Amino acid sequence: MRLITHNMLSSNIKGVTNGFPLRIEAEKVVEKSVEVDPKFLKNMFVKIDWKALAEACRTMGYADLPEEANSSMLESDEFLHKFHHALLELHLEEGALVCPETGQAIPCQQGYPKYASS
Repeated sequence: MRLITHNMLSSNIKGVTNGFPLRIEAEKVVEKSVEVDPKFLKNMFVKIDWKALAEACRTMGYADLPEEANSSMLESDEFLHKFHHALLELHLEEGALVCPETGQAIPCQQGYPKYASS
């Protein structure tokens, strides 16, 4: 699962009012090369919860993103490449997504959350 996906997910457990961001417990992280598209990154920047992205990166072993970011940073090629790497090239392959309110963990295997069947 890419961090762009993680940044859009929240807990859907019944009764949860604070289900974002899901905490990542990473067991296996892989990097997959993707071509950089600055226009896409600039459009996505306003949709991303930066604090959640930076925290997710650190739990997956990538500490090159700043704690805070603003749109003026999008003019820097270095920043764009770091943002691109974090958002699109880091993949949670094995681990868990944990609800911030209940602490319930949802296993993530082969890059996909494994929800229990009803």
